[in-house]
Amino acid sequence: MEGALKKQEAGATIGDAIAHAFAVIRQLIAARKAEAVCAALLIVMAANLFAAISSKSLTNDELVHIPAGYYHLVAGKFQLNNEHPPLVKMWAALPLLFLQPNEAQPAPGEVSGNFAEETWKYLEQFWPHNRENFEAIFFWTRAMMIPITLGLGILIFVYARDLFGARAAALAVALYTLEPTVLAHGRIVHTDLPAAFAFLLFFFVLRYYLKARTLWRALLLGLATGLALVIKFSMIVLWPVLAALAIAGFIFAARLQESRKRIAVHLGIIVCVMIFVVNAAYYFRSPPIEAADVKWVQTMSAPSFNNWMTFFQIGSKVVPTYWLFGQYNVMLHNRDGHPTSLLGQYNRNGWWYYFPVAFALKTSLPFLILSLAALAWSLWALWKRDWRFFWLIIPFAIYAAMSMSSKINIGIRHFLPAYSFLFIAAGALLDRLLRVKYARHLTIAIVVLMFGWMSVEMLRAYPDYIPYMNQLASNHPHWWYLSDSNVEWGDDARDLADYLHARGETEVRGALSGAWGTLQFYDIGYHEMFPKPGRVIPETRYVAIGASFLNGSTIAIPADEQGRLVSEEERINYLAPYRARIPEAIFGNSIFLYRLKD
Repeated sequence: MEGALKKQEAGATIGDAIAHAFAVIRQLIAARKAEAVCAALLIVMAANLFAAISSKSLTNDELVHIPAGYYHLVAGKFQLNNEHPPLVKMWAALPLLFLQPNEAQPAPGEVSGNFAEETWKYLEQFWPHNRENFEAIFFWTRAMMIPITLGLGILIFVYARDLFGARAAALAVALYTLEPTVLAHGRIVHTDLPAAFAFLLFFFVLRYYLKARTLWRALLLGLATGLALVIKFSMIVLWPVLAALAIAGFIFAARLQESRKRIAVHLGIIVCVMIFVVNAAYYFRSPPIEAADVKWVQTMSAPSFNNWMTFFQIGSKVVPTYWLFGQYNVMLHNRDGHPTSLLGQYNRNGWWYYFPVAFALKTSLPFLILSLAALAWSLWALWKRDWRFFWLIIPFAIYAAMSMSSKINIGIRHFLPAYSFLFIAAGALLDRLLRVKYARHLTIAIVVLMFGWMSVEMLRAYPDYIPYMNQLASNHPHWWYLSDSNVEWGDDARDLADYLHARGETEVRGALSGAWGTLQFYDIGYHEMFPKPGRVIPETRYVAIGASFLNGSTIAIPADEQGRLVSEEERINYLAPYRARIPEAIFGNSIFLYRLKD
């Protein structure tokens, strides 16, 4: 009897504890409704991203980034894939320390004509040696990108809350979690979405520093700047921002009631911490440029070869050699441009209006409408000296100006750092609408309509977020409007392989982005359909062509036996006969499969 009473009392105690815990949680949620909504939205977003990881294969660039990241991590060498800083790739590769992939390093003394060839040699060794763990490797490396994506959502919330309040912040996060372009790149091992995090973090910390200019906040600003510089090379745009602020500080020191000595000390701290972070990401190593890369510089910059080599030699005393060399390669890429397409036009130098047009086509229509309205409203508010909008308009303008001057027009993903400020501005606009006292039912209906519409678009596109385009792109196939990673990036290879296996096929000819490197792991032999001297292309029942190759901009045809290259028009239209054919199947809106014979 006594034992039963004790059990009953213990049960009551546990029940009371659970009830108390739930009461505390309810009180916390009631007190922090916006934070609770933000958390719920990000949890749903994480579930979406994990589900998409499971249903999609590797993209073209991940075939390089993942093995390069592992090589950076375990070997401490940064020559491979040096056009992208190592930090994000190394972060993604951390799970591989536990998976322990089979990995063969490039043979000592192997020298190629350029940095890219060494990267391709290494990845060609990496993936075949890990055939059995292929999907585990890309799942866990991709999973490491989701915390960064969620971190950006949290940062958007905090940034927006500081400027416009908790409800505006929650609305901004809701927009963020529903936008297809974010969902497309929030699960991929790449530097684009992390760059958006770094860019927003810099301005968040900069605002924090300017509120109270202390040594501790100067140190944080140096950390944020250094972090940005080892996430994506385009973050070099932050240097002019810091330089302009420093010059303004020295000029207006008296008006700011600030000592020039104090400004100099803080600037020194920021620069030193920034340099420390950049060196730490490269393991404090700054080896001489390898022979292959010296040859590359000699080939690509012959008139200024000696100047560049002097620059690398002197600069490597301060920052890592291969951080400088990566910046050099990005500069070359931008100088020489990249074959691209926009609205049926072709060139390799891009267009100043490329990103505005790509943004108009690749964002959901409700978010496009909100973005344009929010930009106009923000400019008007800034004109009225509401300085909160300075922290939206100026960062957005800086990144937009840099993007529009770039000749690398291959994907809306390069514009992602500008998105954060649009989410915040749009969230603030929706919050303002909800505060309108007259026509309240109408404003509520507008907000509900926008989120309902975005939700429908998000669900309609799932999981094919990479090639997503809105209803403005309805008069032509999507590949006519844009090319490259906007319409195809290789992550539908598994679906293609399953379809072929179901029909007894084990080989396919094609022109595909990324899938050229992944189909082998799904037991499909892939034969590129572009002719090469001395190579016989076997006949296959099916031909698979990626959307970007149908477009024509990404086609590369080598010289024939006589060294003749096809003309630019022939190159672009090499696959033109397939544009008019009806495919037997389409996978993920990115791969078109044609049956050539029964």
